[in-house]
Amino acid sequence: MISYPIDVGGTRTRIVEHGSGPAVVLIHGLGTRADRWRTTMERLADSGRRVIAFDLPGHGFAAKGEGIDYSVQGYARFLAALLDTLGLERPVLIGASLGGQVAATFAARTPQRAAALILVGSTGLKPFGPEARLQTSRMLVDMSKDAIRTRLQRGLRNHALITDELVEEDFRINNSPGAAEAFRALGAYFAERIDDDVVFDALKSLDGKVPLMLVWGPEDAAVPIAVAEEVAGKLKFASFVTLPGTAHNPYMDKPAEFCRAVMGFLSKASVPAG
Repeated sequence: MISYPIDVGGTRTRIVEHGSGPAVVLIHGLGTRADRWRTTMERLADSGRRVIAFDLPGHGFAAKGEGIDYSVQGYARFLAALLDTLGLERPVLIGASLGGQVAATFAARTPQRAAALILVGSTGLKPFGPEARLQTSRMLVDMSKDAIRTRLQRGLRNHALITDELVEEDFRINNSPGAAEAFRALGAYFAERIDDDVVFDALKSLDGKVPLMLVWGPEDAAVPIAVAEEVAGKLKFASFVTLPGTAHNPYMDKPAEFCRAVMGFLSKASVPAG
C-alpha cells in the first residue's frame, strides 16, 4: 500500500493506493480521511482491483482553509478533476456518508464515468431538516478529543477500534492549520444549503445506466436504516444489503463482510475484475 500527495486543479490532496486492475475509488465522510479505508482496500485489492482512496479538501492531509468550495457540488467537481488527473475513465465508486452523496451526485451527472455506485450510510437520500442540519453544523465546529471520541462511539459498534491513538490522531489532523476554517465553512453549508443537494431524484436517473447498491448498518444513528429501506423500496433496480452488528461505518466494523457484499454485487452486476 502506498501513499502520496497529488495536485488536483491547484488543490493538494493525498492518495492512498493498493493493488492493480480495474479501479475502485473510495470517498470518505465528514471529519474522516482516506486511511480509514485501509482494511477495505486490502481485501478489495486481493480480488484483482486497483483501490484508491483520497482526502476530500478540508480533511486529512488535503488542502484546508479558505477559498475552497466545501459543498457536495464542489466535492463532486473535485472528484471529476481527480479522476481526470489519475487517468481513471470509469471506476467503481464507493462513498460513505457525505462521500456517498458526493459519489451519487457525480454519477448522476456523468453516468458514463461510473462502472458501479455503492452508497454506504449515505447522506442526501432525503432532506436532513432544520434540526438535524443545525446539530451537524454544531458538531463540525467541535473537534475536541471528547467530541471526537463520542462521534467514533456513535459511528462504530466495534469499540475496540477506538483507541487513544486514533482519537489523538483525529484530534491533531482535525485541528491542523486551516482545519477550523474548513469545518466552519462545512458547518455553514450544512446549516444553510445541504438540503438543496438531495440526490434521490438524481439516483432514479441511473436505472439501466449504473449498477447501484446501498449498504447499511442496522444500528446507524446518523442516517437511520429506515431511510435506506424507504429509498430501496422506491429504487427497484438498486441492491440493498444490511450488515448486522454495524452502525454508520460498516466497512470499519466488519470489513470482511462488507467486502464480500461489495464483490458479490460487482460480480452479479458483471463489473470486471483484474
